[in-house]
Amino acid sequence: MTYRYCDGHSRRSFLQVGLGGAGLGLVPLLRVTASEGGQQPAKAKAKRCILIWMDGGPSHYETFDPKPEAPVEFRGQFDAIPTKTGDARFSQHMKRLAATSDKFSVIRSIRHDQGNHGAGNHYMMTGAPPRIPVGCGAFVSFHPSLGSATARECPAPPGLPAYFSLGQMSRSGGPNFLGAQFAPFVVEENPDNSNFRVRDVAIPRELSEGRFAGRKDLRQLVDRMVRINEDAAADPVRDVDQFYEQGYSLVSSREAQQAFDIHRESEKTRERFGRSSFGQRCLLARRLVEAGVPFITVYDGGWDHHEDLFNSFTKRMPGWDNSVATLIEDLDERGMLESTMVIALGEFGRTPQINTRGGRDHWANAMSVLFAGGKSPGGQVIGATDSKGFAAIDRVLSPENFVSTIYTKLGMDPNKMYYTHEGRPVHLVSDPTPIRELM
Repeated sequence: MTYRYCDGHSRRSFLQVGLGGAGLGLVPLLRVTASEGGQQPAKAKAKRCILIWMDGGPSHYETFDPKPEAPVEFRGQFDAIPTKTGDARFSQHMKRLAATSDKFSVIRSIRHDQGNHGAGNHYMMTGAPPRIPVGCGAFVSFHPSLGSATARECPAPPGLPAYFSLGQMSRSGGPNFLGAQFAPFVVEENPDNSNFRVRDVAIPRELSEGRFAGRKDLRQLVDRMVRINEDAAADPVRDVDQFYEQGYSLVSSREAQQAFDIHRESEKTRERFGRSSFGQRCLLARRLVEAGVPFITVYDGGWDHHEDLFNSFTKRMPGWDNSVATLIEDLDERGMLESTMVIALGEFGRTPQINTRGGRDHWANAMSVLFAGGKSPGGQVIGATDSKGFAAIDRVLSPENFVSTIYTKLGMDPNKMYYTHEGRPVHLVSDPTPIRELM
C-alpha cells in the first residue's frame, strides 16, 4: 500500500543513494559492503534492533498517554485502560500491550522542535536535526540513519546485509556520507501474500528446476538482480567476480533461504502475529534477527491522522496492538528479547485539541515511544506530559538521548567522530547521553 502525507507527497518517493540512500539490490550491496566493514562492538547490551517506524506521527493520546481527566475536546472518544505497570494507563485499543506492559517501557517525554514530517522524521531517525529548513514532503538525509550507522559498526553474518527495511525505506533511513554500502536492503513485497518471495534473494522460478549450476544461469540471475543501465561503462558489477559468488552463495544457501522463507512458520504462529502485511513483517523481522541481522526497520505508514482519527484507530489498533505484543512475547519465549531491542515510534505526537475534522495535527512537544528488550527494564513509564498532553514536563528528553540509547545498548559509541567525504568531522550524536532508565 502507498500512503500519502497530509501534503499529498507519496511515501514511496526516494532520493538517489548518494543523498538519501535508497535501498540497494543484493549484489551491488554485497560488492560495496566489502570495501569497508565494521567491527563487532564490545560490551553490547543488545545485538539486534527491530525499529517499528509509525510513519506520519501517531497520536500519543490514543496510544500510550491518554488523558482521561481532561475535557472531552482533549481526551477524545476512547477510554483509558489499566496496565500491569503501576498506575499507568493506555488507550482502550492497546489491550494486549497493556496486559504485557511488564516486558517494555514507555517513554512519554521526548520532545523536539521539528513539527513537519520531513524534519521530524530526520531528527528521530538520525538523532540530528536538519541543517536547513525542511518541508513536510521532503525526503532528506543530512546525517547517517540509525540503521546505516549500525550496519557500519555491527556487521551481519557473511553474505547477509546488516540493515533491512521491510515495506519500504523511511524518508531519512539512508546512509548519507557513510556511503551506499550501508543503505538498507529493502523488502517491498508483502509477506502475507501466498506467493511471497524476497526480491533479489529467491531463485527465479525459470532457473529453479535444476538449472542453477552453470555460469550462464548465474550471470542471468545477477543481471536481473543488478537492475542498472545496460551500458557496460556505467555498470560497476558487470564482471563475474567474488561479489557474484557471494550473491550466488546467498541465493543458493539453504540457511539463508530459510531466513526469508516465512512459509516455514506454522499456521498457528502466522495467525498469532496477525494475517496482515504489518503482522507478517513483524514475523519476518523476528526471522531476520534469528539469522543475525543487526538492524531491521518495519515500516508502517498511515499515521498522519488529521481527520477521522477515531474511526481509523478503532479499525487499525487492535491488529497493530496484537502484532507488536506478539513480537515482544515471541522473542521473550525464544530467549531473544534480552539481546533484541523492539522499539515503536513515529516522528512526533499529535495536537492536544481535536480539530474540526475529528483528527489531530502535528505536535512535536510531546510523543510516546515503546522500548522493549536489550536488557532494558520493563514495566516503566519514563517522564510525563502535563494534564492535557500539551508538553513533556517531567524528565524531558531529546531525540539525541533516544538515538544515543540505541547506539550505547548496541555497544556503539554515540560520541564517535566520523569524517565526511570532504574531511569534515561529525559526531555520530551531538549529545551522547543515553536514557539512564533504559540502561
